[in-house]
Amino acid sequence: MSMNFGIVIAPRSGATWIHAVQAAERQGYGTVLLPDTLYTPSPFPALAAAAAVTTTLRLRPNVLAAPMRSAAATVRETAALQLLSDGRFELGLGTGRPDAAAEAEKLGVAFGSAAQRRDHLVDVVRAVRAEVSPVPPVVIAASGARMLGACAEIADRIHLAVDPAATEDDLADIVAQVRDRTDRPIPFSLQLVAIGEILPPYLSKFRGLSVDQLRAAGAAALLPADPGAAAELLEHRREKLGIDEILVPGELADAFAPVIDRSR
Repeated sequence: MSMNFGIVIAPRSGATWIHAVQAAERQGYGTVLLPDTLYTPSPFPALAAAAAVTTTLRLRPNVLAAPMRSAAATVRETAALQLLSDGRFELGLGTGRPDAAAEAEKLGVAFGSAAQRRDHLVDVVRAVRAEVSPVPPVVIAASGARMLGACAEIADRIHLAVDPAATEDDLADIVAQVRDRTDRPIPFSLQLVAIGEILPPYLSKFRGLSVDQLRAAGAAALLPADPGAAAELLEHRREKLGIDEILVPGELADAFAPVIDRSR
């Protein structure tokens, strides 16, 4: 098992999107990820465009809010992406961010209770696996006990959907919960929040976070600025916790580039 890297970006124009995904492929990223919100372009057409201008880059929504689409709609779009990408699509799913209820209302769909959203997500996964060929890897964002229990049964990979200030002990607790529920070697993904003194602006603007706060909390998703130390830390977590994929916000890509070089 080796380290994998994904980059989380969103299109600002057609030309910049093409440039960004081609650059990501050249830089050594294995996957491009696109958020599923009403404030970013719809992930399916954007990822289809990325598929057309790349050859090895895998394509994943980060993550689809399962309640926003029927199982049949997700099957249809997933099948289209698998066709257009020659099988490079990965189905990233979640039950919806805390603020996703308002987006569901705008779209005219029922958000449902936590239990209803979990059940719907499971139905989506079963439908995709039954009707799409080749079957895409299923990556589920989770942190709560009930969702982790479902992931232990159906996920190919788990995206650790933790608070930005979550510690390595917090990550270890989630991993232990999954390992207690299955003998399958399910790998984990973690999205970075900062490197050294560099923090994506949206975290400071909308979440009121600072690097000092994250460092004081012992945030696991804050990497040291030194590339060698960062690479060693990631390797430690890969061996100890099975976190073999790091997701890099586009705002951190330049700072993270030396870490990719060291990890290779």
